Amino acid sequence: MSDPITPTVSDRICQHMNDDHSNAIILYAQVFGNVPETETAIMESIDPEGMNLSATVQGENIPIRVKFDHILEDSEDAHHTLIDMVKKARSSQNS
Repeated sequence: MSDPITPTVSDRICQHMNDDHSNAIILYAQVFGNVPETETAIMESIDPEGMNLSATVQGENIPIRVKFDHILEDSEDAHHTLIDMVKKARSSQNS
């Protein structure tokens, strides 16, 4: 059973993404946040409508809001959506 996206679940997802998938977060900022110069980025929070990132560009922190293409139902939906988004971001950078 999946958990609804509460602040506690958001914290858990963000910690996992920041610890294990930092390159994916950079791609989210570059491609979906329209900040291609992003050097580093962290995921601050996630909610059913999108995610809040903090990107670094030339030493300056920039807040970025990335909206999802649908309202997330739960943490499992978030997991699949984030994977799909990184695949799309990678393919857009390779084209």
